[in-house]
Parts: sequence; structure tokens; C-alpha cells
Amino acid sequence: MYLLDTTALSELIKRHPHPGFMLRLHQQPARTLFTSTICVMELRYGASLRADHQTFWRRIEQEILAHVEMIEFGEREAWIAGDVLAHLKRTGKPVGLEDVLIGATARAYGYTVVTRNVKHFQGLPEVKVEDWLSTT
Repeated sequence: MYLLDTTALSELIKRHPHPGFMLRLHQQPARTLFTSTICVMELRYGASLRADHQTFWRRIEQEILAHVEMIEFGEREAWIAGDVLAHLKRTGKPVGLEDVLIGATARAYGYTVVTRNVKHFQGLPEVKVEDWLSTT
């Protein structure tokens, strides 16, 4: 099971998506692909900054969000995120809050995060990460 982060989801709406990513994505059964509501927030934020935000958001809804199941950030994920943030603070390895929340969601379900930003997730304990977007 895979949790597609924002960089992976964004690839789907590019004019020329990475061919290796698209191949890998199409090799996975649809029932194994998920995303987090945190990623939806990041997509919404990015879309809202654009002049054509309403049109672009509709594209995101139709071309991305309609094809993956969303996992809501809840209590279990919040507990994991709190523990991870404390661990990162103690070890002096800060990571962006959104990435911690996405990583906590993946860890709560035992899913692997699919991202271009592997470094953002590597410091998160017990979070599996794969990069389907590297050049192949």
C-alpha cells in the first residue's frame, strides 16, 4: 500500500509527467493508492495562489483526487506525529510539519510514502519511503 505525497500527486497534472513514475503508478492496483488530507491541503494551497485557481482546483479534483482514496488525519496520526516531532527535536533533525503529518499518516497505516522528497521523510522513524520520480 502506498501513500502518494504532494510531489507524487502533482506529477499527475503536469503537461509531461515523468514516464517512469507513470509506468510505476499504472503497475499498482488502484486499491493500493492513497493520499493524506494533509496533501490535499498542500494542493489546495498551491492552487489558491494561482490566478486561475478555480479552474486549476477543478482539474486537481477531477484528474487527481477522484482517483485516490484520502486518509483523514485523526487522533492516531496525531499521537504518532507528536512522538515523531519530539524525537526530531531531541535529535536535532528538524523536518517540515506537513511532512511529519504525512509521514505519521503513512506510519499509522503501515503504508510506504511515495515522494520526490525522500530526504524529507528519511529521518522519520518507522516510515518507509520510495522515490518513483527519480530518473530511470
